[in-house]
Amino acid sequence: MTRVFTNGCFDLLHRGHIRLLEFAASLGDELIVGINSDASVRKLKGPGRPVVPCEDRVAMLQAVRWVDRVYVFDEPTPEGLIAELQPDVLIKGPGIDPGRIPGADLVTRRGGIVVVPDWEIKHSTTKLIKELRCKSAQCGRA
Repeated sequence: MTRVFTNGCFDLLHRGHIRLLEFAASLGDELIVGINSDASVRKLKGPGRPVVPCEDRVAMLQAVRWVDRVYVFDEPTPEGLIAELQPDVLIKGPGIDPGRIPGADLVTRRGGIVVVPDWEIKHSTTKLIKELRCKSAQCGRA
């Protein structure tokens, strides 16, 4: 059984996330998703994040048909979770340097692979949140 692992904040689930999850699932038999806890997201993204609480983010990911298991981690990176789960494939979103992916060395040392899709980044949670906040501010002035 080939175990695939990906992780992220998944603050606002968007088309880019769905594309990544579908692709990740195609690489193995089981897709495991690690998500940052609310405290971890705040440390990484700053105040005002996450927009969606952890329990809701977990529920959304569990509803995605390609996702088999979801784990929440409190640390800034999922290295501890990766060490525990020992996936065969580690996948991160496009535009990330494979050498800078936390846990990549743990996976490759065991003979696994690290995958970074080469498609163009068209969706970003941070960008989406900025656009929504801007629109909200403009609506407040009307």
